[in-house]
Amino acid sequence: MPNTTAPATSAPAYTQAPPTKKWRVVDYVVTAVLGIAVGLIFWVLAASWKVIELGFQAFPPSIGLIAGLWVLAGPLAGAIIRKPGAALLCEVLAALVEGVLGSHFGSTVLLSGFIQGLGAELVFAAFGYRKFTLWVTTLSGLVAAAFMAVSENILYNAEWQLTYQFAYAACAIVSGIVISGIGAWYAYRAIAKTGALSSFASGRMR
Repeated sequence: MPNTTAPATSAPAYTQAPPTKKWRVVDYVVTAVLGIAVGLIFWVLAASWKVIELGFQAFPPSIGLIAGLWVLAGPLAGAIIRKPGAALLCEVLAALVEGVLGSHFGSTVLLSGFIQGLGAELVFAAFGYRKFTLWVTTLSGLVAAAFMAVSENILYNAEWQLTYQFAYAACAIVSGIVISGIGAWYAYRAIAKTGALSSFASGRMR
């Protein structure tokens, strides 16, 4: 009798995990490049912060709507590198670049980078570094932004009333979903389509 069993379907290549969780030299190099690139974005934001704040004076907590830019490194690196620690390392490297170039936030940028990177990292870890989809990357951006909102309400917004702090957190989470979640995913897909990620599982797209 002919075999009528349907062949098993595999997940699209762009959602697959790498064959090993062991880091390679190219993983470290690309993580560093991503960290430097996003760190430059952080530095520009920090250098322009006083001007940026003027645009949100009517309702200060709404500045959280751009907060997703601050947590972009973790979800982006997690989606591309797909190795344990990538999201955390990249976010910390980006914060370090900002700090070295000079930031009016001072040395607290390293603490912020660690906290934000940890939030992103925990999501990929929760899926065992085996599932890399738009939904997982978006969740990573959401949690990273939530971690950031809590830490920044403690570090910078302590004088705000609770309603303002909750509003800031809500705006930051929305921003994390859109910019550092969905945005990071489509940024990764755009990079992968150039062939630059051919040595990564994330770059072998069908």
